[in-house]
Amino acid sequence: MEIRKMKNSDWPSVAQIYQQGMDTGFATFEKVVPSFEVWDAGHLQIGRLVAAKGDSILGWAALSPVSSRCVYGGVAEVSVYIGQGNRGRGVGKMLMQELIVESEKAGLWTLQSGIFPENKGSVELHLKMGFRFIGKRERVGKRDNVWKDNLLFERRSTVVGVD
Repeated sequence: MEIRKMKNSDWPSVAQIYQQGMDTGFATFEKVVPSFEVWDAGHLQIGRLVAAKGDSILGWAALSPVSSRCVYGGVAEVSVYIGQGNRGRGVGKMLMQELIVESEKAGLWTLQSGIFPENKGSVELHLKMGFRFIGKRERVGKRDNVWKDNLLFERRSTVVGVD
């Protein structure tokens, strides 16, 4: 398995994995995979990664800005999605390790994630990768007409923004 930069041609596989995450009911509030153009506009150019084995995409990671305000220019929201048959095999850890390296090279000092409490695998991954639990946003949004909580995690860089 290799971790490499995501190419536009990877989108069909990335979208399929995104849909698999949506289908769990606890990976995102989104219910419809956007077009590549919409997805592209909402994500930073840095940190777009895929885990690939041969021609197969096993998972992907990307970063989104948390705000358009300049003071938050060093803070990004993490997305990590692993294909159904590849969860629990270390794919997420490899993606997250490279995502952290790329984010720090780009000058980001904080990575954050909002995770549904039911998404135990994602919570575990974030804790293993040095994220800390900040708090729970209760009933922050609805999914399938049911109010959902969201757990907020963050990872502060140990090399960027430490002065």
